Amino acid sequence: MKQAFAILLLSAASLGARAESGVGLEHADVDVFDQLSVIRGAGHFANYCLGCHGLKQIRYSRIAKDLHVSEDKLREFFLHGDAKIHEPVHTAMRAEDARLAFGVEPPDLSLIVRARGADWVYSYLKGFYEDSGRPFGVNNLVAPNVAMPNPLWQLQGPQAPEMGRVDGKLEVVGVKRTGPGAMSPREFDRALNDLVSFLAYVGEPSALQRIPLGKYVIAFMLLLTYIFYRLKKEYWKDID
Repeated sequence: MKQAFAILLLSAASLGARAESGVGLEHADVDVFDQLSVIRGAGHFANYCLGCHGLKQIRYSRIAKDLHVSEDKLREFFLHGDAKIHEPVHTAMRAEDARLAFGVEPPDLSLIVRARGADWVYSYLKGFYEDSGRPFGVNNLVAPNVAMPNPLWQLQGPQAPEMGRVDGKLEVVGVKRTGPGAMSPREFDRALNDLVSFLAYVGEPSALQRIPLGKYVIAFMLLLTYIFYRLKKEYWKDID
């Protein structure tokens, strides 16, 4: 119940952030059943997110089992340092160091997609732009004045804000790429979809079993309904 209440609170906060920014969200092409995409996303998370953010609701061993990778392979691209295979996924940054660097401890991202939605996370990661007035030199289109740097700037390349008038006020209404990154725009979009797919999987790993099982449950319920219907007809056939 506490976890569900927290998700509702985060969802309300995300709606407020979207209304405050005044921009629509881009659609994320997320598929938790695309195993290669989720594995690639896990690699991106390990390289660009795990230094600050943890995933305390899932264990390394569960990731290895669901993605069908060995412990050695998982350790090669995801499990670093002295972390044990049966431990929850924790960040390498200590809480006190995070507060000193960012002013606040970076949140755990286990339920970020369930709380905010895949489109929000995707748009947020695409929405960083250069802003010399911010502590880390960047701002965000979806979450204005967010207290974090752009972890993917080398892949994405620099972006500048596009200004427009909203209710008579000059505001940031979009972003545009102003220089090359390590990836082309198409490659970067695919990398983001992979990363969001991985976070969507982390938010509900049971979906890999629940959704395929659902069709059999529905088929069983339909069969049971037919049997009960025929049984009812048989019991009542001699009653006018």
